[in-house]
Amino acid sequence: MESFPHVLHILTIALLLIIILIFVVLAGGVGPDRLAGFDPFLEYGTAVTVILYTLRFLTFIPIPQAIFNFLGLFCYNTHPPKPKLKTSTLFGPFICFRVVTRGTFPDLVKKNVQRNVEICSRIGLDNYIIEVVTDNAVNLPKSPRLREIIVPNQYVTTNQTRYKARALNYCLEAGVNMLTDNDWIVHLDEETLLTESSVIGIVNFINEGKYNLGQGVITYANEDIVSWLTTIADLVRVGMDFGMIRFCLKYLHKPVFSWKGSFIVANAGIERQITYDFGIEGSIAEDCFFALTAWKEGHQFGFVEGDMWEKSTFSALDYIYQRKRWVQGIYNVFFSSQIPFKYKYGISLMLLAWFFMPLTVTNIVLVPLFPLPMWRSVNILCGFMGAVMLFLYIFGAIMSFSPRRTGWAKYIFLCFIPIAVLPIAMCMETIGVMWALKTRKLNSFHIVNKQTTVSPQTTVPSEKSTANTVQHV
Repeated sequence: MESFPHVLHILTIALLLIIILIFVVLAGGVGPDRLAGFDPFLEYGTAVTVILYTLRFLTFIPIPQAIFNFLGLFCYNTHPPKPKLKTSTLFGPFICFRVVTRGTFPDLVKKNVQRNVEICSRIGLDNYIIEVVTDNAVNLPKSPRLREIIVPNQYVTTNQTRYKARALNYCLEAGVNMLTDNDWIVHLDEETLLTESSVIGIVNFINEGKYNLGQGVITYANEDIVSWLTTIADLVRVGMDFGMIRFCLKYLHKPVFSWKGSFIVANAGIERQITYDFGIEGSIAEDCFFALTAWKEGHQFGFVEGDMWEKSTFSALDYIYQRKRWVQGIYNVFFSSQIPFKYKYGISLMLLAWFFMPLTVTNIVLVPLFPLPMWRSVNILCGFMGAVMLFLYIFGAIMSFSPRRTGWAKYIFLCFIPIAVLPIAMCMETIGVMWALKTRKLNSFHIVNKQTTVSPQTTVPSEKSTANTVQHV
């Protein structure tokens, strides 16, 4: 059975290569030249032809992401076995699982905190606490495993930092921070659910002692799915976690294309050194700003085995709001003078791809309607990029759904339905990008609702060995 993940990896890579070959053939990279002798200037006119070629070549901006995604999938096991504990969970550094919330959905927070405590207890983790940092009280149940920190309304950072970054920085203030420099922080969103594999991966990562910062995979299609459209659209994020994010952190040990805002594993001393007081420039994409600042200061990154669970946005509008916020945040990180450009070439490519997305997305319609003669090398590159992008969605589905849960017929359907959803996802993302580029303002931070029906039982299992208290700051 130990060889089974390697067999699955070989089959997955074979599927990737087959899809690349199909796309390269369809793009005209191999085989007879179907457009030999065709003159687009005569057929379409000079102005139209120049526009068509410009739009076609703009699609090559994210070629580095496509290459890094391919390397991450090809070079590392696409179906890694579940991590196993390498040391006892009774010893080792203290771990603080830190959740930042506005407190808008207290039932969601309490339910997920309870489930995360149960996961930690299940694997025997003892040296930890779950810390909820909130603007409004969520009234966590009393437990030695919980600490609720309410950020005072009057709290202002030195650099006028706002939103989540402000709350994260408050936790680092003297008199609030209870961690030593040898302790560790695991950042979670309010809807993030730990799994046994993620906790084991975190413990192993910390105890190996090679890197002070790391991140792992998050999947979005677990348990009840509220919006199939946004969930399938988010499958690409799973593919990118296994692709370019894993390659950058595991091989380059640098956050070349930034990283996510949750499932961050960070040494507490490093966080206190860097802080989150980046000013307004780092108030939207504080995760990106922190990662690039840590890279600038010479810290190396690693990849954490295991996966955590989150939910996709519950509506197309929230999906668009989310993408809008991402673009605005990274836009401000890019134009910040606090980080030299040599640490921002990855996000610069992301911004360029976003900036031209309203134009390049039209190729979905223009390519079949207005074929253009190209060099074979360009056609091969075009086929490669399209194939890798599509495969990220398919692979995300392969890793997010299970035939044991859905049945084989539905599983196969779900693995290939992203082919139909991809154009819709690109259009939704384009709307978010256009909205972000139009406003570029930082006067609001849209909170996505991810609270589903909550069970009335939210009591955390009691710990008999210590006093039953909740700490409010």
